[in-house]
Amino acid sequence: MTSSPGRGLLHLAAAIDQEAAHDAGSYVELARLAEGGGLDFVTLDDTFARPGLDALAVLSRVAPATSRVGLVPTVTTTHTEPFHVQAAVATLDSASRGRAGWRIDVSTSEGEARLFGRRHAAPADELWQEAGEVADVAARLWDSWEDDAEIRDVATGRFIDRDKLHHVDFEGTGFTVKGPSIVPRPPQGHPVRVVDATDAPARRTAARYADVALIRAASPAQAAAVRDRLRSAAAEFGRAPGTPRVLASIVVDLGDGEHAAERGHGGGGPRQTAQGPLYRGGPVDLAELIASWHADGVVDGFHLTPTEPRRDLERLVNGTVALLQHRGLFRTFYPGSTLREHLGLARPANRYAVPAGTGGAS
Repeated sequence: MTSSPGRGLLHLAAAIDQEAAHDAGSYVELARLAEGGGLDFVTLDDTFARPGLDALAVLSRVAPATSRVGLVPTVTTTHTEPFHVQAAVATLDSASRGRAGWRIDVSTSEGEARLFGRRHAAPADELWQEAGEVADVAARLWDSWEDDAEIRDVATGRFIDRDKLHHVDFEGTGFTVKGPSIVPRPPQGHPVRVVDATDAPARRTAARYADVALIRAASPAQAAAVRDRLRSAAAEFGRAPGTPRVLASIVVDLGDGEHAAERGHGGGGPRQTAQGPLYRGGPVDLAELIASWHADGVVDGFHLTPTEPRRDLERLVNGTVALLQHRGLFRTFYPGSTLREHLGLARPANRYAVPAGTGGAS
């Protein structure tokens, strides 16, 4: 079986979250396993609501130990400084040579707000509006250095061409930022922005700013409905057709090995649970589920969260992914080196740079 005519290859990503893991080496092993299967990227969740290692710092450790797989930490925009957030994400992109993403999230609880003591918790609608503004100013700051702004001329002592640095003067509803950034433009231009667009408050931000939208859907019809709403909203913002990439987020429990999926977990879709859609069964039926949704054209791919990270990720890569590769539905090698290349996303032009041959601004 080969991929359907006119249908692109699947995109596959996996979460490498581990409860109470305080050894970065265990995350390196999981990321390498995902890379061995050709997955587009791995995610690592983070929140102020629980103790644990900082996701962005952990994936900065993973970066030099991997070479192709994308690295997408969750970094919240609530209670954090937008200027620092963009600089940290840009640094991860440099450390990974163009493989960084940023899963944008917000912090809604009063308990998390008390950790900072700056303000009280706010409604989700307000927080996601703020998250969109942070995504906006981050892109402006990434563009505040042109790609060739660094000179590094030892003989003359010139490090930067100041004519290729651009000031950013941004005023949001709750913050202001002045640029330029303190770090050069990231290798990808803009690291890939990821938003879970399942809930309505996040959907507008995803439609306007996300390169990849995650949706927790338990059926192809549900996935298609959310995707259509997202892309319709994205079109209203002037974004290109097919934007953003839409991945279905599913929790997978592959502990049953080669057994068939439990009733309600396979076939038309996984079972809805309090934690989100859950598939429980073997890697073969999971491959069938993924192939079926892909054939229907309802999503661009899947973001899978293993219930037992090492066991399920191994079965996912060695079983499900291998079957999808055999059917011609998923890559057998990385054709490029950056996360944008994995996802088929163009590198954004710098909004401040004068195009070559125009002779400057009129």
